[in-house]
Amino acid sequence: MSKLKLAMGDLTETFFEDARILGVVAPVSDYLLCWHLNNALRFDFRNNPDITIPLRKKNLDTTFYFRVAEYQEPYNALAHYLYNNQFTGEYLLPEFKKLDYIWLMKGDQVSDLYLNNLLEIVNDISCVRMVIPILPESIRNKGNLIF
Repeated sequence: MSKLKLAMGDLTETFFEDARILGVVAPVSDYLLCWHLNNALRFDFRNNPDITIPLRKKNLDTTFYFRVAEYQEPYNALAHYLYNNQFTGEYLLPEFKKLDYIWLMKGDQVSDLYLNNLLEIVNDISCVRMVIPILPESIRNKGNLIF
């Protein structure tokens, strides 16, 4: 009997092909951050239980669940995903422990102008301490973001 093995390298490369990623430091709950983002950007972020990320820690024999909020822009294919980077002391992306949230944009091209405007608006939100662009190449655990 032969075993089939999923080529994660090809999967992650395809998943992040057109993606833009931001790291957000905002020491507030995800629903409060979504409320602020929705008001400032006229978005409609909502938690999506269908794309919650389960991460199993073998050494702890425990599974951690990282919630993801989603917003699909009308009239184009651009989707926004806001991942919780922390759950009960564990991190979705351990290389970015200082970040509270990871914001992934994919599905359509995101221009530098659009991204800069977004960064400016989000930085002005009172509960946001910092928002920074992240290069996909700098993420060691890319597979944790794939749903």
